[in-house]
Amino acid sequence: MQQHINLDIKGMTCASCVNRIERILKKDEAVIAASVNLATEKASIDFDPTKTDVEKIIGLVNKAGYEAQMASPKKDASKDVELKKQKHLVLISILLTLPLALPMLFEPFGLHLMPSPWFQLLLATPIQFFIGARFYKSGWGAIKARSGNMELLVAIGTSAAYGLSLYILLQNLEHLEHHTPHLYFEASAVVITLVLLGKYLESRAKQQTTAAIGALEALRPTTARILRDGQEREVAIESLVLNDMVIVKPGERIPVDGTIKNGVTQVDESLITGESLPVVKNENDKVVGGSINGDGLIQVEVTALGSETMLAKIIRMVEDAQAVKAPIQRLVDKVSAYFVPTVLIIAFLTIILTALTSGDWELGIIHGVAVLVIACPCALGLATPTSIMVGTGVAAKAGILIKDAEALEVAHSVTLIAFDKTGTLTEGRPAVSFLEAFGETPAAEVLKILATIQSGSEHPLARAVLEKADQQQINPGRATSTKALPGRGLEAVIEGKKFLLGSKRLLEEHHLFHSEIETLAKKREEAGETVSFLIDATENRVLGLVSFKDTIKESARETIARLKRLGIKTMMLTGDNQGSANMVARELGIDVVKAEVLPEHKSQVIQEFKRQGEIVGMVGDGINDAPALAAAHVGIAMSTGTDVAMHSAGITLMRGNPLLIPDAISVSRQTYSKIKQNLFWAFIYNIIGIPLAALGYLSPVVAGAAMAMSSVSVVTNSLLLKRWRPTSGSGEKS
Repeated sequence: MQQHINLDIKGMTCASCVNRIERILKKDEAVIAASVNLATEKASIDFDPTKTDVEKIIGLVNKAGYEAQMASPKKDASKDVELKKQKHLVLISILLTLPLALPMLFEPFGLHLMPSPWFQLLLATPIQFFIGARFYKSGWGAIKARSGNMELLVAIGTSAAYGLSLYILLQNLEHLEHHTPHLYFEASAVVITLVLLGKYLESRAKQQTTAAIGALEALRPTTARILRDGQEREVAIESLVLNDMVIVKPGERIPVDGTIKNGVTQVDESLITGESLPVVKNENDKVVGGSINGDGLIQVEVTALGSETMLAKIIRMVEDAQAVKAPIQRLVDKVSAYFVPTVLIIAFLTIILTALTSGDWELGIIHGVAVLVIACPCALGLATPTSIMVGTGVAAKAGILIKDAEALEVAHSVTLIAFDKTGTLTEGRPAVSFLEAFGETPAAEVLKILATIQSGSEHPLARAVLEKADQQQINPGRATSTKALPGRGLEAVIEGKKFLLGSKRLLEEHHLFHSEIETLAKKREEAGETVSFLIDATENRVLGLVSFKDTIKESARETIARLKRLGIKTMMLTGDNQGSANMVARELGIDVVKAEVLPEHKSQVIQEFKRQGEIVGMVGDGINDAPALAAAHVGIAMSTGTDVAMHSAGITLMRGNPLLIPDAISVSRQTYSKIKQNLFWAFIYNIIGIPLAALGYLSPVVAGAAMAMSSVSVVTNSLLLKRWRPTSGSGEKS
């Protein structure tokens, strides 16, 4: 038994904070799994509710020196307030720092404009202990937890510069009137100001990375016009109940998920599907809350509310994807866990060695301060999650929902994509193309039995039979004891007689597959049709053969071609007959065909290719695809299919256009590329900067600027992902 919660956490500054919180949570035996994300400032936690509760888990985080609370589904206004507070602190810090920093620009020209030592102390003290109080608070929390973080490095470094300056000032009290000693108040003040400026710019940029969720949340209407007791009235969304009748006027945003009970219109569902073209909606068609009504007045019956609406589920899926770590981030976390202690050792050695070689302890301390300041693991902590956030955001906008960061990361390396046929490569709306009755049973009677067996089923082949019966004005009878025969067909009892409807496998099991039927079935299969047989199980004879023709999706051929251009092999994995599968594969240019595969064997085929070293993606839309979707390295589900398929997949395509598949691979590759670029920049700043600082080539001021720029550059680079565009539907190049 386990429970899942998401927490909002304030006070994290770098990857070391993430490690510390995760370590503290995982020490508790009741916590099963914990993942903390620096960019979203969220924690995703699984725990055993019989051993602990939410309050105790929040207490663990708070005890570590952070502020935790249950994640709110609504936009947190406090983040805007916090950003304004940061801005004001930065402005005050800049105003206090300028009199200390500007004179440094004139020093090379022989102009000594530095204020008096006492005025320097007056300016630097509030910066150090009031504006910079956050560094001491966070650093003390790290020390209590026997850990280290970026704030601790800044606190130690600036305190050393400030303390050294104060020491020199007090040592030269008697000579201040005649001689102004060189102080380093400007170094500590400028470093704090630059770090705060960097954090502010970083926070502002991070807000842009969450823009996708903010845009989705903004689509939720707050009121609805309902019809109750024959009267129209406007009510808050929260007061709606299931089966309420909502009136939506032309041009309005549809406030709820529901079914149209009156009226015809066109609906812009681009928020859900990424498709800009409006969709025609008739009576009994479903509509999604947040989509825009076109030119018709419609009445919609409410079918889902609150967290069960499609928009709420999409927001939750995007948030979950952004909250969980990508596998590559785990390596970064391991590195950053040792980073701060290593930097402290390097800084200490720098002070000692510089002092011993130069005989100048003052210089040694300044070099040590520069090492402490530049060695910020902040960029390391942001490199992966910011890319993931922007990548999942632009993908969601295009109608590609990515369930977790792992799916996004794995998709870039896929070498083979397996497709289910019906509903994925084909329209999934087959029609009866041929019906043959055997023996003395009339064709109309065979069709009636077929329709009776299929009555009430939502399967595409069942709908095709029922449509054919309706065209011929044949009314289905009543079947009892209807049950599915997995991978083979259906069984039903009609007026006391047992009938079977299904594949060639059923005929073979009942020893009814003779040459005449084989010849006819083979002919239909070679024409690319799906063949089913009707058996009277009571008398053990074949009553008829029915075949279905499905239309290949217009975009399927371009999908396969694009995947080949991306260097990805394609495979069709279907329960359909070999002839029909081969014909579709030939028409589309698919590399490998696996036909007549039972649902439970699809996952085995996937496992077989995984053992051969392929990185396998599986695309499907039905319940029978769920095991294969789960077995693949990354499952891709069509949202036009079942909820079970969507829950089993790492990626869900919000419309039935297969061109979204290469788009999903494309956004994954670009996101992974950004992650690698970010990690390169995060590491290169430190690899180059720390030795330069230790050797005295970087002053604390320059080190502070470089450290601030490392974080800002990483976030800004991630934001460049917003330029990605899908090719499906829009015609734009990605």
